[in-house]
Amino acid sequence: MKDYIKIDEWKIIEEGFTPTHNKISESIFSLGNGRMGQRANFEEAYSGETLQGNYVAGVYYNDKTRVGWWKNGYPEYFSKVLNAANWVGIDILIDGEQLDLAKCAVSNFRRELNMKEGYLKRNFTAKNNSGKQVEVEAIRFCSMADDETGAIKYTLTPLNFDGAITVTPFIDGDVVNQDANYDEKFWDEVAKGCDDNGCYIQMRTKKTGFDVATGMQFSIFQNGQAVGATDEIIQKEKYIGAKITLQAQKGQPITVLKYAANLSSQNHKVEDLIANLKTTLDRVSKKGFDTMLAEQVAAWEEKWKHNDIIIEGDTSAQQAIRFNIFQLNQTYTGEDDRLNIGPKGFTGEKYGGVTYWDTEAYCVPFYLSTAEQKVTKNLLLYRYKQLEQAYQNAGMLGFGNGAALYPMVSINGIECHNEWEITFEELHRNGAIAYAIFNYVRYTGDVDYLVDYGLEVLIGIARFWGYRVSWSADKEKYVMLGITGPNEYENNINNNWYTNTLATWCMQYAMEVMGKVKAMDADKYAKLITKLNFNEQQETKKFKHIIDNMYYPYDEGNQVFLQQDGYLDKEQILVKDLPASDRPLNQKWSWDRILRSCFIKQADVLQGIYFFEDKYDIDTIRRNFDFYEPRTVHESSLSPCLHAILAAKLGDEARAYEFYLRTSRLDLDDYNNDTEDGCHITSMAGTWMAVVEGFGGMRMRDDKLSFNPFLPGKWASFSFHVGFRGSLLNVKVSKEQIAIKNLSGIETTVLVHDKEYVVKANNEVLI
Repeated sequence: MKDYIKIDEWKIIEEGFTPTHNKISESIFSLGNGRMGQRANFEEAYSGETLQGNYVAGVYYNDKTRVGWWKNGYPEYFSKVLNAANWVGIDILIDGEQLDLAKCAVSNFRRELNMKEGYLKRNFTAKNNSGKQVEVEAIRFCSMADDETGAIKYTLTPLNFDGAITVTPFIDGDVVNQDANYDEKFWDEVAKGCDDNGCYIQMRTKKTGFDVATGMQFSIFQNGQAVGATDEIIQKEKYIGAKITLQAQKGQPITVLKYAANLSSQNHKVEDLIANLKTTLDRVSKKGFDTMLAEQVAAWEEKWKHNDIIIEGDTSAQQAIRFNIFQLNQTYTGEDDRLNIGPKGFTGEKYGGVTYWDTEAYCVPFYLSTAEQKVTKNLLLYRYKQLEQAYQNAGMLGFGNGAALYPMVSINGIECHNEWEITFEELHRNGAIAYAIFNYVRYTGDVDYLVDYGLEVLIGIARFWGYRVSWSADKEKYVMLGITGPNEYENNINNNWYTNTLATWCMQYAMEVMGKVKAMDADKYAKLITKLNFNEQQETKKFKHIIDNMYYPYDEGNQVFLQQDGYLDKEQILVKDLPASDRPLNQKWSWDRILRSCFIKQADVLQGIYFFEDKYDIDTIRRNFDFYEPRTVHESSLSPCLHAILAAKLGDEARAYEFYLRTSRLDLDDYNNDTEDGCHITSMAGTWMAVVEGFGGMRMRDDKLSFNPFLPGKWASFSFHVGFRGSLLNVKVSKEQIAIKNLSGIETTVLVHDKEYVVKANNEVLI
């Protein structure tokens, strides 16, 4: 755990330059706008340890899997979002000596992420080997108002000398992915050039054939006066820059305004890329940096109106929740149903920037409450449009007749995870897709989605589970063999309680939706059944038989749902009895030792109880929580938030608050010693859930929002916004009262501690 980020309600602040923290800070201070993203790499050269990261959403490469053999159904490649051309670079030479913080004496270093207004600012003083000192301030952002663009204002002031300073803004496409399986470079150069207005480079991905044109325009000012033409254009393979040498004078600032854009062939015809790039750059450069920044501030102001959480009395908790919300909004805006949410967003390469089940299980609740309905709908449509690939994935595992298996890891719908125990066995991801449809429809009331898209997906998923179970003559029950649950510290086990529970729920929900769709639109239902070659009588009979006869492991002694068959055969040691030197297990123990232990990465059983909470009484929830939490090491970023929600439901304030801080400050404090790889974006949605569903006790009950809030002892109050079926509510919980304010023109009815209240349009209810 690190502790170097300063506490501030609206800012993330690093004071002092510590090279060993640099890659962590590059992740934490990352920027994005849903269409492109940028790690907090320095504009000037840096020869120290760094992970260069510039990402363009939806552009990927199929990197050949790094194994020497394949089994049937095994993915041949791992799709990954690519490190794209570096657009932030500005080389600085001081009398011929390169400005490089790894080779300078650095003082007054401060890095500040302004979350309220959406920009990154960095200040420092550097003294080079010849004793020359400069003061630098750099401000940059990825525009939320114009999401293919970004801008930089870089100001350098000589402090103790007159001399030659050479400034070279550049675009560098000669980039690598740190996670390349064979150290391959993934881009080919198509074209590059410069004109009076700027420079550009067009690159094309190998194999997948995406084109991205990256360009820049810039202007340079010395002591407030515009500087003339470029001295020299520098062209190298996959690189283009513009070199200008100035005769600097002590105390006179030199300012570079750099405007950049990334245009992808996903959104533009290849033959139009360069022309459209130039048009885009002309537009933003004519606006100017100050106007672009004002647009950025306004865009973020609008976002915070809808999704801010305010915590009074606990600045650390306040900073943390805003950081999580900020990164979520930078990662996904919902404007494009071809895009999804990678576990690291635009902050790093780990997990390849691809889609996991995290989106459906953790991110959907956040976007349902904090964004327009279309945003979550686009996440569901992303999966619907990949249904054909889900059929193909199931076919590769030997299942036909319309069975659908969504991938554990993918960007294009085809499974690309390269660990067999995940690819073949972590099948609960299929249930998360179905649960997201259920969650969306019950929250929005958009039952038309079931008619137009949802039922088709649900039938494919139900069919898969129908094929995947086995009949046990010994148990006279259906069983599920060879499974890995969310707890990946157990592989190839039988009868994972969560997976078995999820499978039967999927079949039951699919049948319920069949009835709804048939009643709503019999013609569409009949056409869909024909299209899918679905034998309603025969197949629903099969589903019902499985539902009625599924085996669920249970331990009578502890009266808990058993994580899987044989779990209690393991030596039962509690986490509190582990030496601190053994943690985290995944960095200290062999995989064999982890698999033989009772320790849990994240609790499968508690995930199921969270999803289907209404099925279980409070004593059942408490017994299972008290049994599994002491055995859970929380080495999955998705684990603490779920525990915070359940602890809050159980009235366990101390543990709820402990888990909230852990999930909310996971990256800021580098709890798991892995933030340098990128922030845990999808678990950040779980942090929002920990406040709203945990401390706020928000649930859906009979088509209404229900709240059962309590106030953590360290907080004076907390408040949050939730959008619901056209209304926008602000819920504030303080020691004296619960205040629910309707900020919209649509009246709504809510439940608070099971009592019904009507919240009229533009009005407030005090409880």
